[in-house]
Amino acid sequence: MATETMREFIAQQKIDKSQPGWKTKLPKPPKASFDPAQTYYWSLDTNVGNVKVKLLPQTAPMHVSSTIYLTELGFYDGTAFHRVIPGFMAQGGDPLGRGTGGPGYQYAGEFDPKLKHDKGGLLSMANAGPGTDGSQFFLTFVKTPWLDGKHTLFGEVVEGMGTLQELERRGSSSGQTKEELVIRTARITVE
Repeated sequence: MATETMREFIAQQKIDKSQPGWKTKLPKPPKASFDPAQTYYWSLDTNVGNVKVKLLPQTAPMHVSSTIYLTELGFYDGTAFHRVIPGFMAQGGDPLGRGTGGPGYQYAGEFDPKLKHDKGGLLSMANAGPGTDGSQFFLTFVKTPWLDGKHTLFGEVVEGMGTLQELERRGSSSGQTKEELVIRTARITVE
């Protein structure tokens, strides 16, 4: 249901992927409806392994809608994890690769007080303050309770914790990576 909504929305837009910078000029997608009987997964094929994340549309429907939309467009394909801090997280999703870019739209955080950054392997949205969520996300390596109520938690790694360890191993205290860490392809599956 949600993937079809995003495909229909994309078909109605005039997104010219041949234009440089297309990833930074996208229209904001609608918030989709999600069938609670279905489970939505976001799979990232990186140059150091694969990660499969179970998305949480019931608590963060706009974040999951935007992730599906951007993934269906191929937005994340070829982007890098531009900031990796061991003992904290790996951040990606910037079309510019510097930590300053976004998709051309922003939206507000979605917070569920029952969801906590209480372990590694959680997917959250990066932001520069309230109302600035976009395309940049991060995967935690450890519990990060100081992020509760500030960064929307919208998924949990179900496969690929070894890949997270590989990402962490290639980071530094400054966040600069020791080598390029690339998302080759991202895809959505529904079960």
